[in-house]
Amino acid sequence: MQAFTKHTGTVAPLERVNVDTDQIIPKQFLKSIKRTGFGDYLFDGWRFVDEGDLGMTPNERQLNHDFVLNQPAYQGASILLARDNFGCGSSREHAVWALQEFGFCVVLAPSFADIFYGNCFKNGLLPVVLNEREIDQLFHDCGQGYSLTVDLERQQVETSAGAIFNFQIDQGLKEKMLKGLDDISMTLAERALIESFEAKHRQSQPWLFLREE
Repeated sequence: MQAFTKHTGTVAPLERVNVDTDQIIPKQFLKSIKRTGFGDYLFDGWRFVDEGDLGMTPNERQLNHDFVLNQPAYQGASILLARDNFGCGSSREHAVWALQEFGFCVVLAPSFADIFYGNCFKNGLLPVVLNEREIDQLFHDCGQGYSLTVDLERQQVETSAGAIFNFQIDQGLKEKMLKGLDDISMTLAERALIESFEAKHRQSQPWLFLREE
């Protein structure tokens, strides 16, 4: 997992509440256990007019040109501006993978579904909670080429005009993002202690390991 410290990017506004994980990545595309291959189907029901099949590329599909991510002004956006309860619905981790593969590094919203919020930190996508007034202001200002800088160390979102919005974050989750540690990496960081415990356990209760020998 890549470390996240500070990111500046173009913002895409998604003016919808209660966006669920099936809307983020529909169930018919969840036929792989890999973490790649989902970006082409992000917001599939909104991005495309036709019904796609697994393996089809966006170039083979009929775009919905009214959808924000298909508009020229928001091509290459890496910060998604969203509304309340983003990521609700099922617990599929694929929703985070699809957002990342599409190019998003940060999602800003007034609130997130709990499981989606946790999945973000397990994969290096930063979910930032701002209050309704601040989110409203960003939606009002957001237009072609609108960019923000998100500084995790300082816990700040800064506009190009110099306005600063502070955000709160659990310090443990913050450290994971700053250091680029997922759950597996955190476990491996304690490898010496784990191996020491296993050796003492084997020595103190050898009968538990007779079958291995």
